[in-house]
Amino acid sequence: MSSEERSSWVMVVVATVVYVIYAAVVLSQASGIPLTTVDYVPAMLWAIGGSILASIVLTILWSFFTPRDTGKKDTRDREIGRFGEYTGHWVLIVGAAAALFLAMAQAEYFWIANVLYLGFVLSAIVGSIVKIVAYRRGMPTW
Repeated sequence: MSSEERSSWVMVVVATVVYVIYAAVVLSQASGIPLTTVDYVPAMLWAIGGSILASIVLTILWSFFTPRDTGKKDTRDREIGRFGEYTGHWVLIVGAAAALFLAMAQAEYFWIANVLYLGFVLSAIVGSIVKIVAYRRGMPTW
């Protein structure tokens, strides 16, 4: 398994777990009150910071215990990385457009911020899954 594929696995797991924890924290604060009144900002900042830190630490630890080809990137790795990033960017664009429409509709900041955060999370998850599938099954031929 290349270091790029390992990083993709870490990203899928970390992004999913951290977002589920974030959603659980926000929903637990909303017991009996409207979601838009929940103080979501600290939880979101902790989730973003925690996911960045966890991704870095887990990628380093996994590389430390399996140092076979760390840092070696070939043409296939670059093509798969580009393909996954492009796919993830489309998901992010949809999330940003949804947040833009919410802002135009003068929605609560809670919804705008959470749609943007969800867009980033889904972008990371989808992009990483596309990379993993490409590593396992090969690049699609158009």
